[in-house]
Parts: sequence; structure tokens; C-alpha cells
Amino acid sequence: MRAAPEQTDESLLRCARAGEESAFAALYRRRQAGLYRFALQMSGSESVAEDVTQEVFMSLLAASHGFDAGRGSLSSYLYGAARNQVLRRLEKEKPFVALADETEEAHACGDQVSGARQDPLTELARSETVETVRQAVLALPLHYREVVVLCELQEMSYAEAACALGCAVGTVRSRLHRARALLIERLKSLDEGREPAGDFDAARCFA
Repeated sequence: MRAAPEQTDESLLRCARAGEESAFAALYRRRQAGLYRFALQMSGSESVAEDVTQEVFMSLLAASHGFDAGRGSLSSYLYGAARNQVLRRLEKEKPFVALADETEEAHACGDQVSGARQDPLTELARSETVETVRQAVLALPLHYREVVVLCELQEMSYAEAACALGCAVGTVRSRLHRARALLIERLKSLDEGREPAGDFDAARCFA
């Protein structure tokens, strides 16, 4: 007997808004962990991540929620909503000191990322501790941090990240390229001679 096809996020949302609690629970189970990790990776705060995750899901049931299937997937919408919630909290608290920011335009021409995906965190952090890399990512200016979190740690495609951030794919590419350069600068500025920490797993930074 062929198993019933898995419901899409969008169909689960429609059922949830029609009053089916099981549909909302299924959608929550499917997307909660990823949204929590994103909020944690962006803010560095477990309490912020918990609050953001809860608020994003609660907003889905509001009649005024702004999801439009014609503009992208529900997953991208959820990450975009989580991003907005995190940015509002960081604006209030301002707990992080960002690295020196430079205009993207100065680096966009001729510096586009190649078609092959790279993992700068793996390449740069083999001799650094997980905590060091976590702090380096948190120190990035927000618009660079978010593309690193989405594309490198959440493994979103450029198109998905662009949809979540409400910007062009080229903007995601140029910001990610600049973010990698800032991470290189940050990690190279650390004290020399640290004992290698073994193979680096980016996911462990915010597990």
C-alpha cells in the first residue's frame, strides 16, 4: 500500500487556520528546530531564540499574517519573520560590537562568489575553537551575519535566502563574499600558536 504523500507546509497552514490543531502541531514540529537555531545563531541568546520562535508561529494564526504563496515558500517567509523579530530585539539591546563595516558596493564588482559553494567556516576555523568561531560570526555586522547564518549554517540556497531577506540574489552573493572576508580578517587577528582543534563542524557552533 502506497504511503500518503506528506503535506506541504502551505497545506498544513491552511488546515491549521481552519482550526485543525494537529496540522499546526505538525508544522511546528517540522520547522521549529530550524527557526530556533537561526534565531540563536543570529542573537547568541537562548531566551531570544525561544521567544522569537514562539512569536513567529503564533503570528501565523493571526488573520493579518502576511504570507503570500505567490512570493515564495512558507519556509522562507518563516525565516524572514524570525529575522525581523531578531533584528528588533538586537536593536533594543545592542549586545554586540560589530566588526568595522564597509560598503557592499566597493566589493560587489568583480568579487562575486563562484558557482561552486564553499564553506569558509570549515576552511578558516580548523585551528580555532568552536566558541571563537561563534563569537566571530556574532561580531559580524547584522546584514553580513544573516547571510552567513542562512547560507552556511542553515544551508539555504541563495534564492531561498534572498526570499527570506527580501533582497536580490546578487545582494546575497556579494554580502556573503564580504562576510567571508571579514571572518578571515577576524580569525587571522587572533593570537597565533593555538593548538589545532581538529576537524571543524560548523553545525557544532550553535548546536
